[in-house]
Amino acid sequence: MLNIPGSWQRTARGAGLLSPDGSLRPTIFAEMTALATQTGAINLGQGFPDEDGPPEVLAAATAAIASGVNQYSPGRGHPDLLQAIAEHQERFYGIALDPAAEVLVTAGATEALAATLLALLDGPEDEVVVFEPYYDSYAAAVALAGATLVPVPLRWPSLAPDLDELRAAVSDRTRVILVNDPHNPTGAVFSEAVKREIVDLAHRVDATIVTDEVYEHLVIDAPFVPIATLPGARERTVSISSGGKTFRTTGWKIGWATGPAELISAVAAVKQFLTYVNGAPFQPAIAAGLRLPDDFFAGIADTQRFRRDLLALGLREAGFDVAPSAGSYFTVADARPLLEDGQDAAAFCRALPARVGVAAIPISAFVSPGHHDEFSTLVRFAACKRTDVIDEASRRLAASAH
Repeated sequence: MLNIPGSWQRTARGAGLLSPDGSLRPTIFAEMTALATQTGAINLGQGFPDEDGPPEVLAAATAAIASGVNQYSPGRGHPDLLQAIAEHQERFYGIALDPAAEVLVTAGATEALAATLLALLDGPEDEVVVFEPYYDSYAAAVALAGATLVPVPLRWPSLAPDLDELRAAVSDRTRVILVNDPHNPTGAVFSEAVKREIVDLAHRVDATIVTDEVYEHLVIDAPFVPIATLPGARERTVSISSGGKTFRTTGWKIGWATGPAELISAVAAVKQFLTYVNGAPFQPAIAAGLRLPDDFFAGIADTQRFRRDLLALGLREAGFDVAPSAGSYFTVADARPLLEDGQDAAAFCRALPARVGVAAIPISAFVSPGHHDEFSTLVRFAACKRTDVIDEASRRLAASAH
């Protein structure tokens, strides 16, 4: 038991890491990665690629280091990256930004999210509507801000929100509607009808929309439409993304937030006291990545489509029911046909590395405590690995089912 007072307790509790006895559990990612390492299992749990990014991007980082870009960058970010982010938003989405006032570089999307929520929330009366299951840092950051999380479920097998449930969740206490699109952990991409309803509800209660779009270039079957492009959305939306997933540089932790100058200034006021700045030589490298030609961005979506389909085929052959993934690194499967009596997905995933040689993540790790039963048989697999790795994982899963 940790008898240390402080906000860490509500943060850990919000993320589901604080046991009833006060002890601190590791995150599900740390736990499953450790099991994969101990057993030599293929890790389809944590969403990181097993290949390096584009040579042009890597070379730009090396060149920046060699040319002395190794000290603090400006507080808002390296000017070339600020400009590249603005160019990217206009090139792909028609969103014109002032790079000096409407763009902020952060230590990955995780810091952008934390700084935004800490900036916009002010205590337990403030509510954040979020789609469940949700990336675990959302609950942790909302709890750290002392606010209240209000989940709206994405139910199997459609993995789309019920609009009546969404309307019921939004109230005069709603300060933020937090949207992860494309969605982690489900791989869902929200329809235009859902996005329009979010915008209408935000206007109705004067809420800010915060959207996490780190998988924006990994939408598989249709062009991505950011919520900020919808009528009435831009003036109340903070859009967050990063270079980690797009350029396979997750360890560089270069993210950003864009939006109206007033909102971005509020986020910057908090962000400057978190990391201040980070990753100086990686910032011009990500700027180079954002300026790569269109065929690069089309190519990574095509690659992800192939890997998604390969993994889905392997999972079905192993006996899982599989939901179609429309974007992101992830595919969700229902393990119900494979569970032993009394077993849930969490127990199934903890046994899987030693039994089969594959690691995955139970979806229940991404939901609020009261809703675990609704997601208790679902498992998230990451399809961001090399083709030969996905092939071998599929072979091991199928062999265990026969």
